[in-house]
Amino acid sequence: MRPTVWYLYHSGFAVKTAGHFLIFDYWRDTPGKGLDSGAINPKELAGQDVIVFVSHKHGDHYNPVILNWRRELPGLRYVLSDDVPSAPGALMASKNKTYKQSDFTVETFASTDEGVAFLVCIDGLRIYHAGDLNWWHWAGESDSYNAQMSADYRGQIDLLGKEPIDLAFVPVDPRLEEQYALGIDYLMRSAQVRCAVPMHFGQESAVVERLLADPVTAGYRDRILPLTRRGQSVLL
Repeated sequence: MRPTVWYLYHSGFAVKTAGHFLIFDYWRDTPGKGLDSGAINPKELAGQDVIVFVSHKHGDHYNPVILNWRRELPGLRYVLSDDVPSAPGALMASKNKTYKQSDFTVETFASTDEGVAFLVCIDGLRIYHAGDLNWWHWAGESDSYNAQMSADYRGQIDLLGKEPIDLAFVPVDPRLEEQYALGIDYLMRSAQVRCAVPMHFGQESAVVERLLADPVTAGYRDRILPLTRRGQSVLL
């Protein structure tokens, strides 16, 4: 079965695989609405094996409403960064660890901001969600800060290894100005990523068009999937 991906806004995505329904970094909720509007209505997911991932506690990546979904979905599971308030039965994940479950494995990486990034191996797929693991090169920071950020980011991405990644959700933040593509460019040149989805741009979706036209992406832009409208979905 080919997976389906929904854009839920900012860094929030849902992925339906052959046997599971994965939700990453859900933030912007619209009560009563469903996937077509970029929201999660748990009633819509009845009968599915749902796993919710939260990369860290920042308000644009974590909405406590996710903890209410178990009322409708008693079998729902959580994989939460260990800086997020714990939930009963949740797998609380710390950086640079591997957690083997009966039906999936998740490997974590240290964020260059808060929390973790996830590499999820499930239903024959390898899915990477960066959270806030990015090459954050800020114009107002010192040269030493930006040099350390470069080293920290590249060090974590190098841990992904050379085994193909089927789907990668990667920050492309327009606030970084001319350095907005450093993170995704290093990832795409260092790892075997079959499909990359830009994220972490909020309402500034024009950055995705900029990325696709940027000469730096010429060698891999055919592997970038532009999801920019909340609720937009695609069958991979």
